[in-house]
Amino acid sequence: MQFLAIGWAAIIAIVVTSVRHWVDIWTSMPQLTEPGNLPPTPFNGSRTVFSNSTIRQTLRMTLSADQIRIRVTNVFGLTDLLVTAMTVALPANGSAGVAAVQPQTVMPLTFSGSQSIVIPNGALAVSDPIDFLVHSGSMISVSMYLSDGQQGFAITSHPGSRTTSWLTSGNTINDANMTSTGLASVAHWYYLSAVEAWLPNTSRAFAIVGDSITDGRGSETDKNNRWPDLLLARMQKQPSTSPIAVLNQAAGGNRVLADGLGPNAQGRIDRDVLSHSGVRYAMLFEGVNDIGSAAATTAAQNAVYSRLLLAYQQLATRIHAFSIPLFAATITPFSAPNSTIQPYSDPLREATRSKVNEWIRTSGVFDRVVDFDAVLRDPRNSTMLDPQYDSGDYLHPNVRGYQALADAFPLELFDRFSEGVSSFI
Repeated sequence: MQFLAIGWAAIIAIVVTSVRHWVDIWTSMPQLTEPGNLPPTPFNGSRTVFSNSTIRQTLRMTLSADQIRIRVTNVFGLTDLLVTAMTVALPANGSAGVAAVQPQTVMPLTFSGSQSIVIPNGALAVSDPIDFLVHSGSMISVSMYLSDGQQGFAITSHPGSRTTSWLTSGNTINDANMTSTGLASVAHWYYLSAVEAWLPNTSRAFAIVGDSITDGRGSETDKNNRWPDLLLARMQKQPSTSPIAVLNQAAGGNRVLADGLGPNAQGRIDRDVLSHSGVRYAMLFEGVNDIGSAAATTAAQNAVYSRLLLAYQQLATRIHAFSIPLFAATITPFSAPNSTIQPYSDPLREATRSKVNEWIRTSGVFDRVVDFDAVLRDPRNSTMLDPQYDSGDYLHPNVRGYQALADAFPLELFDRFSEGVSSFI
């Protein structure tokens, strides 16, 4: 009888576990930090960054959950990263970009039972799960103390956070408010790459691979009004899409064919999509920086056109191998009255954009095409952004433009591809 009892307990445990899984409910695309995005003095020494420093960062959750864990990354570091201690809390007033937290909500994070952990260069660490209630669209505040800092200046961050983070000397991870004399703020995230939640198997994630338009250039700091944020708001209103997390895996200046600000899309797809928990859908909205950074000559533009088409097909093949459907967006306009105002603006580059978009629409490589070009272009001049959607640089949308992109995304795609796609594509 004792054997049977133990057997049934094991079966029950397996069944309970099998109906839940880990799903990422927040991500940022890791990058090697450019010199201009390193922390300010005194957090940037002659040999070490963040020595005896606390970093407090706010992150917006995209699904509700009651159990979470945090991924900390040292993927672009060249030296060990000693994380001395970390906490998670709810920020004051539930706000983004604030230095204060609700003190009664502060909880310590551990790593395999240890308060501290050394993360080797190129690696990441996952915290132990904690019982911590979050809601879709709500903020959490993660505080990290580095007693020794990180040697050298190769550190991992996401510079385009559009969210204020706070830095102070000493260990203040448990403080309700960071008010020390040396308090500093930056609009970057450092070392954090994901928040995972233990959720029912009906919950899943949608990863968007993109550039500055998806990263939110032209949106408002601490307002969370990038187009993926606004799409999430739509999805949360529909029962069929409310269990789907939205993961923003974009970075300003990112390209498909070559490294620039961050690794190229082909080089990062495994880390930024396929290795993330619970991803069941993916989208590609990139190519403008490849066209815009290539010389405005016929030879250069023909080359970038041919290479982009092959790269798109390779990305689709690799993502489909995991039975994940891949959606794609057409490239939005960037022409301007002259190239001084918008350096990408040139008739040859516009011709390439038009050809690439026609291929995206008609090739059949992608499981669905979302025509963002048609959404944002000026009806009087299809080579330019509609003025009502232009942030002012003829390339990046404003918040109204981001809302238009979010509104144009067809939510029925998630039901249509709920069973995935054939991996033989």
